[in-house]
Amino acid sequence: MATVVFIHGTGVREPGFSKLAGRVAAGLTALREGLRIVPYYWGHTHGATLAAGGASLPATPGALSRGPAGPDEEENAAAAWAALYADPYAELALAAAAAPQTVELAPGSLPPDQAIRARLAALAAQGDEPALELGPGLARAATDLAAHSLLGPAAGALAPEDLADLVARSLTARVIADALDRDAPLVPVGDSRDAAVGRLAVALGAAPGGTERGVRSLALRVAGAAASRAVERRRRALTEAAHPAAADILRYLSRGEAVRTDLRALIKGLEPPVALLGHSLGGIIALDTLISTPLPQVRLLVTAGSQGPFLYESGSLPSLEHPSPLPPHMPDWLNLYDPRDLLSYLGAGLFPGRVTDVPVDSRQPFPASHSAYWTNPEVYRHIVGRLP
Repeated sequence: MATVVFIHGTGVREPGFSKLAGRVAAGLTALREGLRIVPYYWGHTHGATLAAGGASLPATPGALSRGPAGPDEEENAAAAWAALYADPYAELALAAAAAPQTVELAPGSLPPDQAIRARLAALAAQGDEPALELGPGLARAATDLAAHSLLGPAAGALAPEDLADLVARSLTARVIADALDRDAPLVPVGDSRDAAVGRLAVALGAAPGGTERGVRSLALRVAGAAASRAVERRRRALTEAAHPAAADILRYLSRGEAVRTDLRALIKGLEPPVALLGHSLGGIIALDTLISTPLPQVRLLVTAGSQGPFLYESGSLPSLEHPSPLPPHMPDWLNLYDPRDLLSYLGAGLFPGRVTDVPVDSRQPFPASHSAYWTNPEVYRHIVGRLP
């Protein structure tokens, strides 16, 4: 009778672990009778905890107030800018959607977008000089925006000064978003960003104003409350990701021998053949354990959504340093990955002939794709098909 040892990933604690292990057991035994499923719950004993009750966590941004704007307005502004970094033309699309039905222009009249397009072209001719604190890319952003199809409808929906404000924010968001895509080491703080928006708005035809342009935007008026709620959800998700999930990884990489020792002891008490099935960090734990110690009972390693290959290539895997090969005593290795799971990596190119990489598509976006392996029937078919 084959035994499958299931090793969970980061952040898993009871009662969630029992539910997860039960789902895995049901998925495997439905396809092959007689399997013995042994869960290895390391989270309780070896998982990270906040020993001082979270004394290291800063106050949430919503509890802070900077300048005349209160916490809620500051949070709404941050959320609106986050939306603009994701899509610098978001406000432009909102304005264009509100444009009146197109009518034929009177003889001799100019299209409403002609002036703003001309100012954008003039701005592009100055290069990055008008807003150096934003970093490179202003000229290209201005050139692209001057040719954008939504600029005409937006110009028909807004007063010239409001349009200038909107376009200035769009340019600023585009330059910063491009910097974020390049992983630029420097991004301006909000005060510098808003000052650049003000100067660009004036260059595009707005009257000189205060610092409110960067805050009181069309995006805020349309989506302020929803954006604030999104920020709260994002903050909660980030906090939960930092603890215990990310902390589990840090703890394992610095003090992982204890969890490997317990896994070795569990395996040595099992009758062969044994397969190790590890998700995420569980796959790393299984891989490190098998590399560091010959365990002849284990005939198959299965990893799902695991970062073991990445840690090896980047020089971070505790048990093996690149370019050293896998030791001869390593069993067969089936590595399941979801192409949409940004936390899954490939091993065949690093260990030719020793790893089989198999894609499994959950049709879920990241990060949901990282948790969707155990509800995917395809995953169980691949595992059972390779079991000894």
